[in-house]
Amino acid sequence: MSDNKVATIHLGDVIYADIDSNEYLREIHDNLLYNYAAKMLNIFDQTSRPVDKIDALRFADLLSKSTHSTNSDQHKMWAQEIITLLCSIYPDDPAVSYYAGSVLTSTGNYQGRNLVAKDYQSGAVLDRMYSEYSKELLTIPAMPEFQFLRAQKQVYDHLTDQYFSYSGPTSMGKSFIMRMFLKSQVESGVEKNFALIVPTKALINEVTSKIINDLKENLKKYNYRLVTSAGALVLKEQHNFIFVLTPERLLYLLISNPDLELHYLFVDEAHKLSEVDSRGPFYYKVIDKLVERKNKPHVIFASPNIPNPEIYLRSIPDIETPEKWKLASSFSPVTQFKFLISFRQRSISMFNDYSRMLTKIAQFTGEISLDTILPLVSRDSDGRIKQNIVYCSSIAQAVNLARSYANKIPTVTANQDIWTLSKEIKQEVHGDYFLAELITKGVAYHIGYLPSTIRMRIEELFRSGAITTIFCTSTLVEGVNMPADNLFITSYKKGYAYMDAVDFRNLIGRVGRIEYNLYGNVFLVSMNDKVKEEKFEELLKEKIPEQKLSIESGLTNAQKKSVVKALVNGEIEFDKHPHNQPEESYTLMRKFALILLRDITKGRDSLVHREFAPFLTEHDEEKIKANFTQKSATPDDDINVSVDQTENLTSAIARGMSYPTLDINGNVDYNELMNFLERMCRVFKWEKYERQTLGRVSKKTGKHGMLRWYAVILIQWIQGMGLSNIMNKAIEYKRNDSEATVRIDGKPVKYDDSREHRNVVIADTLDVIENVILFSISNYFLRFSNEYKRFHKVESFKNDWYEYVEYGTTNPLTILLQRSGFSRETSTYIRQHRREYVVMAEDGGVKLRRTLLQSRNLGAARESADIQYNMPEIFVD
Repeated sequence: MSDNKVATIHLGDVIYADIDSNEYLREIHDNLLYNYAAKMLNIFDQTSRPVDKIDALRFADLLSKSTHSTNSDQHKMWAQEIITLLCSIYPDDPAVSYYAGSVLTSTGNYQGRNLVAKDYQSGAVLDRMYSEYSKELLTIPAMPEFQFLRAQKQVYDHLTDQYFSYSGPTSMGKSFIMRMFLKSQVESGVEKNFALIVPTKALINEVTSKIINDLKENLKKYNYRLVTSAGALVLKEQHNFIFVLTPERLLYLLISNPDLELHYLFVDEAHKLSEVDSRGPFYYKVIDKLVERKNKPHVIFASPNIPNPEIYLRSIPDIETPEKWKLASSFSPVTQFKFLISFRQRSISMFNDYSRMLTKIAQFTGEISLDTILPLVSRDSDGRIKQNIVYCSSIAQAVNLARSYANKIPTVTANQDIWTLSKEIKQEVHGDYFLAELITKGVAYHIGYLPSTIRMRIEELFRSGAITTIFCTSTLVEGVNMPADNLFITSYKKGYAYMDAVDFRNLIGRVGRIEYNLYGNVFLVSMNDKVKEEKFEELLKEKIPEQKLSIESGLTNAQKKSVVKALVNGEIEFDKHPHNQPEESYTLMRKFALILLRDITKGRDSLVHREFAPFLTEHDEEKIKANFTQKSATPDDDINVSVDQTENLTSAIARGMSYPTLDINGNVDYNELMNFLERMCRVFKWEKYERQTLGRVSKKTGKHGMLRWYAVILIQWIQGMGLSNIMNKAIEYKRNDSEATVRIDGKPVKYDDSREHRNVVIADTLDVIENVILFSISNYFLRFSNEYKRFHKVESFKNDWYEYVEYGTTNPLTILLQRSGFSRETSTYIRQHRREYVVMAEDGGVKLRRTLLQSRNLGAARESADIQYNMPEIFVD
């Protein structure tokens, strides 16, 4: 009897084996792409290519039913692309509409079907029966009127696993799956605590608002509250919690609340664990702190486009077979059509994802600029205004391109919401701020720090179509989901660094969102010789490689050895390795070193510890323990601060160091503050660890010139001064300094008080508030406050400057309102109108009148709409 095994042959593999290489199908698809491009670009003088519409429909229908064992997702997406092209070219054809319903039903894209063929019903009884069965199977438990995509359903069914990691295209709706799981859990009555890690503060606001609106009254019914900061008032009460935090904020929450139990940890945008930047180690630290607990939480990773999502499960030490707990889907419910525009060649080409070829579509004859190209694609064939996002590599480029484009728009909008926002920007930021003028033309830029009330209103007005074009840097594209029809990419850089394949795919995936449409257009724009067409083509053709964790790829063996050598010698003030090591790389190395030190002294078997293990002997570890457990300050879990800094801080506080005092009016003496900051500089060694900002030494004077500037802004910030006043003071200072300069294109230019230079000052000041005051100084003040409380054995103390910085005020009412969930701007507005909105309860507590929900201040009304559900007890009739 033969021992030969018969290979299993899938029928789908036989039927669909050669369809990818079918020349007729490829010709139809290529011709459809060409005809779509010609129609979209209004190229009427070119003859359309021949397409047999019936054959195209049949191919789409056949591909949509693919059961091929490995290429099924690709076939279904090809089917969707063909039917999307046909719907665009023949929008009124009933046959196309009918086939669209069939194709999107077969691919399980019911949300897409509702957009283009809502009334579709198959003529075949068996098809109808299968469709109903499939629809029921994909029904979202928490929203029975809607259906998951098949890939979403597969993920959803795994969210009760102890550990799970999944990836998919940007448009897959990965965060939506998490939200639907949360909604189902809450409404089923479970009593658990959930945490979502998001990469940016902007996403905290967006995700929190969506979860609140998913649950509304059920938050109160099932005793749940959302928490976005460690200072939230609801943490002092007995509730179940949903935390939406950045990794840094979650780490500090866990450090200050060691007994807080978390049942689920969702890590959104998990590919950040692969990025070589200074924030990555916080993800590792949070995961380490949670999985070392006796009651371990479920840990779920979600990442975009990653072919090997199981890599992130390696951050959990006790998983032996991570392949069991992963799902990688390539299915996207929307299509991105990709174009390359070359100013140098005066041409536009279209990229075919299936042939991997660029085909020239047209040659430009007249003037060519972004200002002339944007109007070409800003309306569809029915006259509907399309919405555009323009990605720029720098803030200066975004502002300049936005201004140039707006100047070409002859008319201003009649939309009153736009004019109201324009007025508020002038009042709250500055009267000369370009943004206030641009939005009256339906144009905006989205960069850096803005009051959350203004930033979120810009996003809402874009979603509603009142703002049609946004120029942005990576802050918007990475942080907020926007319904764009067209995405223009003017650079393949993020700041000074080149995009990799993950960055690029994540970026182009931001156009075409299934909530709004079936497709989007991506225009790669080579505007000058510095932006090479070949690099764009390379990114289009490059497949995303398997990812590594940053602890593996971010440090060289030599750097790991240098860390071990320093620790063995009892040194914690690491030197750069090599001497020209970039700041970001040095910070990454230092933070991983601090995690390693803590793991060794605590005997933890973390991933970081394992990665350094080849360079550590048992004797080394014993020596490191001896070196650092005998010190007056021992390693702890705060990876922003090392033992040498902690020793200095403890000693300084023991010798009486405290925050500067405020007078009866809440003012502080500038010299006293500078003395305090200079002492902080020595304590925390800012000249070594913050050499670009807080510890920067002027070559001219040898003093901390930047620190003096930060001190001025810090005083204004904690006094509750509005942004417009802070901007006026900054501009006035430049105006009165005969040697003042601003940086234009990276070079210092003498300040001339022109509107352009005033806007540079405004942008620089906003950047300092976001990245220095609210991040760097806030973190150091948090450490100071915690050490001060520990030394003096108190739970809180008056004159806590960490609170003043965090909330941008010393006013108790404004602080309380922010701890209730309001922004600094809205809290200030409520305080200024306290007679209208604030009620003092008999127990001395603060209540708010529900009339705030109809406030003439749109930002206050908007925030109140969410807070009424998350903190209902604060409102009274």
